[in-house]
Amino acid sequence: VLRMAGYELLSDQGLRLDGRKPDELRQIKTRLGVFGQADGSAYIEQGNTKVLAAVYGPHDMRESRLRPNAEKVVVNCQYSMAVFSTGERKRRPRGDKKSLEMSQHLKQTFEATIKTELYPRSQIDIFVEVLQADGGNYCACVNAATLALVDAGIPLKDYVTACTASLMLGTPLVDISNLEATTGGPELTLAAHPRSGQIVLMEMSHRFHIDHLPEVLDVALEGCKNIYTILDKAVRRHVSNRGASIGWDKE
Repeated sequence: VLRMAGYELLSDQGLRLDGRKPDELRQIKTRLGVFGQADGSAYIEQGNTKVLAAVYGPHDMRESRLRPNAEKVVVNCQYSMAVFSTGERKRRPRGDKKSLEMSQHLKQTFEATIKTELYPRSQIDIFVEVLQADGGNYCACVNAATLALVDAGIPLKDYVTACTASLMLGTPLVDISNLEATTGGPELTLAAHPRSGQIVLMEMSHRFHIDHLPEVLDVALEGCKNIYTILDKAVRRHVSNRGASIGWDKE
């Protein structure tokens, strides 16, 4: 049993604080097309982390402050946290250092995923807002934005999904909650194209020992693939429901 700060992070039965097995994801709930004004939108819950994503574009850049690119689309990402998203009230929900850093990570992730060459001299705006934060904020944002891009009909090289992993007493854990992140060991954050296994972004909160990194990486990548399966089912269900509402099934 690993105890830290009065919490039992891993029980004798090998279960975590919230009753999950080490390789078990938090429950994921999704909805697409939640925002009428946007070109694409999605809402996701990963455990108690809740994120809303909206996509606008591609559109021309005549009114943009960003510089057009003749070769490919400009991807603009904005990450923000609702003032009520954590127990502490935030004074600046966007524009602080953490939000700017997260926006940049999301921009890198989606520049590597969107077929940017199809839309030269254009811009795609991706807005994500964390409504409730309980660990894995970046991951939930990536997964929500992926669904919103699919909802907007923007061509992707592959889905991009993101997942965290950590190590407790030699046991790799997937999809880390906030309590596990603050009381446990180092955390690995991974964004990947699940079908090819290509890693798009990887970040570590602290250094892992080189002997442990491969197994933690494998667990995070497996998490990304399992999240892909869940998101793909959600997209197919959404398309099927939307098709039925306009009479596809009657033809």
